[in-house]
Amino acid sequence: MELGKIRRGFFYSLNLSGEFTVVKNNELDRVVNHQLSPDEPLYSDLRSRQFIYELNDKAPIQLLALKVRTKLSRLANFTNLHIFVVTLRCDHSCPYCQVSRQSEDKAAFDMTKEMADKGLDLVFRSPSPALKIEFQGGEPLLNFELVKYIVLEAEKRNESLGRDLAFVIATTLSLLTDEVLDFCKAHNIYLSSSLDGVEELHNTNRPRAGKNSYQKFIEGLDKARLSLGFNSVSALMTTTEQSLPQVKSVIDEYLRLGFNGIFLRPLSPYGFAIKTKKYRAYNTERWLDFYKEGLAYIIELNKSGIRFTEQYTSLILTKMLTSNDPGFVDLMNPSGAGIAAIVINYDGGVYASDESRMLAEMGDESFRLGHIEHNTYEEIMLSDKLLDALEDSFTLSVPMCSDCAFEPYCGAEPVYHHAVYGDTVARKPESEFCKRNMAIFKHLIELMRSDAETKQIFLGWANRC
Repeated sequence: MELGKIRRGFFYSLNLSGEFTVVKNNELDRVVNHQLSPDEPLYSDLRSRQFIYELNDKAPIQLLALKVRTKLSRLANFTNLHIFVVTLRCDHSCPYCQVSRQSEDKAAFDMTKEMADKGLDLVFRSPSPALKIEFQGGEPLLNFELVKYIVLEAEKRNESLGRDLAFVIATTLSLLTDEVLDFCKAHNIYLSSSLDGVEELHNTNRPRAGKNSYQKFIEGLDKARLSLGFNSVSALMTTTEQSLPQVKSVIDEYLRLGFNGIFLRPLSPYGFAIKTKKYRAYNTERWLDFYKEGLAYIIELNKSGIRFTEQYTSLILTKMLTSNDPGFVDLMNPSGAGIAAIVINYDGGVYASDESRMLAEMGDESFRLGHIEHNTYEEIMLSDKLLDALEDSFTLSVPMCSDCAFEPYCGAEPVYHHAVYGDTVARKPESEFCKRNMAIFKHLIELMRSDAETKQIFLGWANRC
């Protein structure tokens, strides 16, 4: 049982599976000193969730072990998501871009069919019964012929294997054509896009020649929904310094466009976000103020009958309130790098995660696992670079993670800590990743403790994730 202080006079307690309770200071003293009576409600509550047990009572330990195994069961399936970077070319020039993008005419930064075939060899070596192939860039639609080739070849290979095969294209939607949409419809391809907020904010954050980034997004969104279905397109926002005073208008824009949720995502320390110094435009405290203001607004929307979620909160609540783990890479234990997602770059390099590839574009190949032409599947997946990162991210043994009350909810994010602190473990009290997540965990527990209606809303989010 791990303990932590939530506010003066109150402590939260978590077991290994992530179930939590909040107790008063005097109640905690009585628990520690074995002074609870079996007929007290607190005794029943703690025993039912395996915080305490009677001498020689084996059932609570077995139940707790079962819950932990259920949480970790996803690991047995191994790598599900395979990201193909089909080009670095892009028609946008976002100053916070996490990738070292290239201009549209530099075809030397396109993946070839030969590389794609080798990449598919890697994909189908994964033991996972479900395989998702995501196309990224740059702007992958600038190399759409290769996207088509990979989809058709993957489907052909899968005829004899029977995997649950899915495809996603991460695109700005600016280059959507009828040909692209027809192909996506024929092969059930999902589109993942980006929307930073209202028109002025979006155009500022995501500049494009012609200054029509927002207009192109709206046109593409309407065309995609009409052709593929309303829920065939998702959107992701990135918080810039310009976003901070506009959280309500950003959320309202997502609502206006019919989205059922938003991910209030902070900047990441990679690519152009570092080169243009955008990553340091605001600190964790300012982002947390932005997040809490946005979450409060979203909760009020739900209380008024409008169903809308903050998606990062929903992922965390799934870990807090259910026996499931949503498999979000940043919060996996051990890290999801390589074992949940892997990246095949346009040049054949294989990386432990999308962030690893971004780091390599900055000249740091610490998480480059190998090359699809020169290394076997076994050499890539058993490389010291991957195994060391996984060992350093196993939170039950990582210094200052292992004794943290929030260990069941969190991840160790070795790539992030290497990028920022030069150490895959880092000193957790100095970690912005830890500071941000611990603040969120405490905030969510306090919201549920103090408001029953909010807790019911959160339960709904957790069970829909």
